[in-house]
Order: sequence, then C-alpha cells, then structure tokens
Amino acid sequence: MTRGVLKQLGYLLGYGALVLAALIVAIYWSRLNALPDLKVWHTARLDAEFHASDAGKVRTLADYRALEDRLFAELESEVYDRVDKADQRRFNRYSTGSLSDPGKRKPDWNRTFELGAAQPRGAVLLLHGLTDSPYAMRPLAERLHAQGYLVVGLRLPGHGTAPAALLRTGWKDWAAAVRLAARDLAQRIGPGGKLYMVGYSTGAALAVEYSLARLQGEDLPPVEKLVLLSPAIGVSPTAAFAVWQARLAGWLGIRKLAWVEVLPEYDPHKYSSFPVNAADQIYAGTRLIEKHITELGKTGAVAGMPRILAFQSVADDTVSTPAVINALFGRLAPNGHELVLFDINRASDVAALYLPGAPDVMDHLLQGSALPFDLTILTNANPESSEVTALRRKAGAAAEAGIATNLKWPVGVFSLSHVALPFPPADPLYGAQPPARQSSIYLGKPGAYGERGVLAIAPAELMRLRHNPWFDYLWTRTRAFVSDQ
Repeated sequence: MTRGVLKQLGYLLGYGALVLAALIVAIYWSRLNALPDLKVWHTARLDAEFHASDAGKVRTLADYRALEDRLFAELESEVYDRVDKADQRRFNRYSTGSLSDPGKRKPDWNRTFELGAAQPRGAVLLLHGLTDSPYAMRPLAERLHAQGYLVVGLRLPGHGTAPAALLRTGWKDWAAAVRLAARDLAQRIGPGGKLYMVGYSTGAALAVEYSLARLQGEDLPPVEKLVLLSPAIGVSPTAAFAVWQARLAGWLGIRKLAWVEVLPEYDPHKYSSFPVNAADQIYAGTRLIEKHITELGKTGAVAGMPRILAFQSVADDTVSTPAVINALFGRLAPNGHELVLFDINRASDVAALYLPGAPDVMDHLLQGSALPFDLTILTNANPESSEVTALRRKAGAAAEAGIATNLKWPVGVFSLSHVALPFPPADPLYGAQPPARQSSIYLGKPGAYGERGVLAIAPAELMRLRHNPWFDYLWTRTRAFVSDQ
C-alpha cells in the first residue's frame, strides 16, 4: 500500500511540475509577444567593432579610433540610412536631424575622446557604464583636463552606436579595450608618469578587475589610484539566468527572445533597449571580480590594490550597495581607501512616504566594528532639516564625527540614483534646467504628464533623478584625492 501511495504521489508531483512549467512558458510567451517589433537598430550587424581577438592588430588608441571611424561609417549606412520613413520622428535617436540625433551635438560624445596636455601631470582613463557612452564621463573629463591631466574617455565596444551591438560584444571585449588604452597611455606618459582610472558603473567594475588582474600577475601598467562612481560590484541574482535566455534565443532563432526590454531610442547618448546578453556580461564581470578577490584573499585581506575613492547612493536600483561595501571595500587591506555614501532624504515629512525597508545602512556602518576604510555618509543634519551633514568615520576608528557642509536637499528630491552621480546640475541633457538655447532633446525633467498605461516609457523612469545636485562635492573630493591635496 505504501508503494502505491508513493507512486500516486509521484504522479501528482510530476503532473504538477508539468502544469507549472506550461504556465511559466505561457506567461513568458505572452510577455515576449507583448514586446514591440524590433527595428533596424535592434537587428543591424556592425562588423567594424573592436573585439578582444583584435588586440594583436589594434594596439594603440590611434588604431582603436581608426577602427572606430569605420564603425561609425558603418552605423550610418547600416542603421541611419535604413530607418523606415514612419520612424523618422523628432524623438528618435536614429532619425537624422531629430532632437535626439547625437550628430547635432559637437563633438560627438558617443565616440572615444582625448583631451591632450603638453606637459601632463599624469594620464586619466575614464570608463563609462553599460548602455552608456563616453558622454557620461565628459563632466569629470573636462575638469580633470583643466587640472593639467592627459584625459581619454574610452568608448567601450558595443556602445555609442546601436543597441544591436550589445548582442555581439561583452566583458572580454571591454576588458581588452581597457588594457589597450591603459598600455597606450602608460607608454605616452613614460616610466615616471602616473596613470589614474575613473570608472562609472560597469566602467568602475572594469577598473577594479584590471587592478585585481595585475595583482594576480597579469603584465599590465600600474594604476596610481581609482575613482569609482556607482561601481557594479554586485547585480541582481536574476542576471545569472540571462545566459540561458540568450542561448535559447540562438537555438530557437527568435530574435525578440534576445531582449529584456525593447523601448523607444530617444536618448542620444544611452540605449533604452536592453539585450539579455548585456545582463549576462555584467554578471560575468562581477563573478570574475569575486573570483579574483577570493583567490587573492585566501590568506587575509587583499593587499596591494591602488587607493580607491568611491561614491555610491544607498538607494541604487541598478547595482548592489551592500556588495560595494562588503564584497569590495570590506575585503581590502587598509590602504587609504575611501567610500562616500549618499543617503536618502530622511526629513520626516519626506520619509513618511517611503516604502517599508527603505535603505538604512548608517547604524551598521557607523556604530559597528571598526572598518578597514574611511567612510563618509552624507545625510540630513536632523530629521526635521533638509540641510546635509557629513558623518565621517576613519579606518579603524570606533566612532564617527559629524562635519557641517553647505549642501542641502533640493525641493522634491528624495534620493540620488544610480544614473545621477556623473552629471552636474548644469548638464545640458540631464541637468536641473533646460539650456537657454535648446536645439536638442532635454531629459533632466521631461515633464510628460497624462494617464497611466499610455507611454512606452515607464513613469518610474521619467521620475528617476538624472543629475547629481551634489556634483561639486563629488568633484572637490575627486580633485583632492587624485592630486593628494
């Protein structure tokens, strides 16, 4: 009898699993069919892109930019020249002459740029984030150049052209491009020159991986210091499943299956659509960083890393703030590393609107065991004030010290965001106010109002803060860190 019961139970479990699997497939298929039709910028093949396999013949930044010239000529012929008439609209990035056309902005910040110096104090390599372009690094690049540095803003492979390019590029290509640029800059500044890296999001992860790989013995030029903005040290665990969706898209030949999101391309310097491969590649990058740190830290904290200054919003919906704290800074040996956290607005009238479990890292970091790094948390001076104080805790110290600032929460801002950190309030595209002479799209405060369920762009995306109201603070700390002031 027991055997019969177990057999019946096995049947029930088997049928239940089949029904559940069928339900999941049906839901997923429904979601897939709900995605908009793919456009030419989702399907075009751009063959002139740099890949890791090209490193033997593309050796210098001059070589890289020459190949990039061919790539952008190909982008013109394979995408811009093939856009359907129905898609030639005012807010389409790929409609020539539109408000979103990056060609209307000079220079073209979607491409690798260089700001030279006759007698540079050092060289700075700036690395943008996933789906972004070198435009994201422009504000810091211009300020560092004004300080006398030779500056290069590298366009990572697959970026700045069409989202389809991210279907065929990945972490190894990005890392190879970073190594090429670093070697080129190190050679140009000579043995006594200092090389710095400034990275945002995925660019920050690439800078960290580069430094860890050098510690593990890879023959790479040394980096003096790293400045990291919203570093992608940890991402959502769901990204681990992206590889299987990408493979399934290839096996079945269903193009839509290769995309997480298919959205209008209205931003001249950042893709809106997001392919599955992009999620897979950044996940692979975070796993590689974890592997490096684990291997280097077998006998204790990881020593020998360049000094790091990092800036991170505690409210970050793209990367994991706890991973930045625990998986990176918490595992490094003391070496003057510094972490700056931008807290959420804790004024009582604003905080009353927060969801349960709003980010709260202060008590743990400020009152817990001694830290191996310097910590600054920018937070409200008190729950009734919009004024901001800097709570500082030195490495190894038992308590924090409060330092007054001239910062204040702007009206209507409840937190910084992942995408806000690199951009000052005066940025003409993402800033607090539209420029006086506006000939291109402005995305700082889109001001689109109406009913839910009409726009293809999610309301939460329109609400996301696109500039950093405390960018001057970020820049002041960066300048002092890089120049040892």
